[in-house]
Amino acid sequence: MITRSHRFHGHGSLRYVYQHGKTVRGPLCALKYAQNDRRNTYRLAIVVSKKVHKSAVVRNRIRRRLYEAFRLETATLTAPYDMVVTVFHEQIAEMPAEELRRMVHAQLKQSEILTTL
Repeated sequence: MITRSHRFHGHGSLRYVYQHGKTVRGPLCALKYAQNDRRNTYRLAIVVSKKVHKSAVVRNRIRRRLYEAFRLETATLTAPYDMVVTVFHEQIAEMPAEELRRMVHAQLKQSEILTTL
C-alpha cells in the first residue's frame, strides 16, 4: 500500500488532472497523468466504478493490487506527477501479480514517466 503522502486529497486536484492531463489507455485500465512541479513526490488515485463490479470487496481488492503495483515502481519515476488510474475491467482482481506489474510498468513507460534504465 502506498503512503498517505502519495494519495490525492480533495477533488480540485483530481479535476485538474482530468482537465489538463494526458491519457495512456490500456485494455483493462487507463492512466491519466499531469506533471506537478509544486510537489516533491508523485500522487496517485485509483478509480474503480460500480460498473466494473458490484461487490465493494472486489473493487477494493483491485484498488489495493494497483496501489501495490505502483508502489513497486516508485524508484523509477522521473518527476512528481499526479496520476489517476481508471479501471475498466474486473479481470485485474484475478490476474497474476507479475502480469499486473508488467501492465503498470508498460503504461508508465508509454507515458514517459519512468526513467530509462
